[in-house]
Amino acid sequence: MSHVDAGDVVLAVPVLATLTPLRRAVLPDLAGIGAAGHVALTFDDGPDRRSTPQFLDLLAEHGVRATFFLLGSMLRQDPQLGRELVAAGHEVAVHGFHHRMLLRRRAAATHDDIERARDLVATATGAVPRWYRPPYGVLTTAGLRACGRLGLSPVLWTAWGRDWEAGATPDSILRTVTRPLVGGGTVLLHDSDCTSAPGSWRRTLAALPGLIAWAGERRLTLGPLREHAVVVR
Repeated sequence: MSHVDAGDVVLAVPVLATLTPLRRAVLPDLAGIGAAGHVALTFDDGPDRRSTPQFLDLLAEHGVRATFFLLGSMLRQDPQLGRELVAAGHEVAVHGFHHRMLLRRRAAATHDDIERARDLVATATGAVPRWYRPPYGVLTTAGLRACGRLGLSPVLWTAWGRDWEAGATPDSILRTVTRPLVGGGTVLLHDSDCTSAPGSWRRTLAALPGLIAWAGERRLTLGPLREHAVVVR
């Protein structure tokens, strides 16, 4: 997957949100910092009928709920799956309509893409989305302004598993995501391989029980962003 490959680099204009430690310290709401006893579990790039239902089954088995950042282009293909996410108690959020970097869009196109996705998520699932995460984690001034106009709060992450990479394994995903993770953090994983290495979702799925166990051993509650007490401005 062509994720921004400078580690935890995030571009935000005019907001300085470069490295993850700086983002945590200066922009905790954007980074997804929440209550110390909670870890927000989030998934990008779905919903995908090939993979998302298996995540739903595993999460249900463990009694865990999450936030799913949906692509409008994927939801349009299977709106029923979006409704299944909500019916299972999960939170739905906006990842844009198309998975394109905002730096390559004009302001009007950015607004239209986010608005189109927001409206589809609301109508298809029956749940009004609260959160927006830009593709590749690259947030522009136009994206920030669009969120303000559309009633969305942008949120990124504090830990990811690099699960989109072809060389990722369940063990590497678990190590990568837990190495920087502490209570109050937000985890980024993917429930679809539509923009990732083929089959990568299977490795993410296989890593999930280990992440759930890791949180349990530390008495951290895994859950959606709506239970994370993220500061919303």
